Amino acid sequence: MRSKYVAPAKDAKQFHCIHCGAYAHQDWNPLHLHTETMRATSFSGSSCAHCGNITFWYGERIIVPSEAPVEPAHPDLPEALKPDFDEARGIVARSPRAAAALLRVLIQKLMPDPGQKGENLNEDIRNLVAAGLPASVQQALDHCRVVGNNAVHPGEIDLNDTPEIAHQLFAMVNFIVDDRITRPREIAALYESSARASLGGKQASSRSIKQLGGVGSRTSARPSLDCHRSRTHSLPATASDREHRAL
Repeated sequence: MRSKYVAPAKDAKQFHCIHCGAYAHQDWNPLHLHTETMRATSFSGSSCAHCGNITFWYGERIIVPSEAPVEPAHPDLPEALKPDFDEARGIVARSPRAAAALLRVLIQKLMPDPGQKGENLNEDIRNLVAAGLPASVQQALDHCRVVGNNAVHPGEIDLNDTPEIAHQLFAMVNFIVDDRITRPREIAALYESSARASLGGKQASSRSIKQLGGVGSRTSARPSLDCHRSRTHSLPATASDREHRAL
């Protein structure tokens, strides 16, 4: 399972870099205005120790790059859906309502991958909960108006959407992918690896038994032959034998 995403924050020593996505140390430097005298400004820069790229800040807010500090798409998110996720990530700082509308469409388009129809989102989420998706995810989606009585139709912009709701939707998408796509794959791969190891051990044990059986049959035949030979050569000649030889 993936590590928890740590969003970039002003003056934080470590967080997930908005450029490379790695959880890395950040070096901070204030930006000054150089005129006849050096003047302090509200601008600063954080340099990622992993990729070396600089994120520029104005006060508490990231200004370059323009993407809001939200977690990137889960690696197992279907490739066809990653452009939608990245587009929402690119506009959420400027228009969280538009980003939330894109993410609601993305969630509906995601449903066929974990085995749902993708036609009725309420029904699909209920089925996923019945199949093991935590009920708290359904409650969170209801809070974000993805499902439930107050659900917003996918693709529609809701004027009541806030930046917090948009950020929660990013997290919900990645959680559903991790729980319903990644974890079943990992469990299946673990079972397959265990089955191969078990089969290999049985085959090796069978070969060892056969080899030991062959050695035992060969070694057990020799003593009986040697004993037979020793008995025939060690018996003393009888009188009738000596007479027979003389004739």
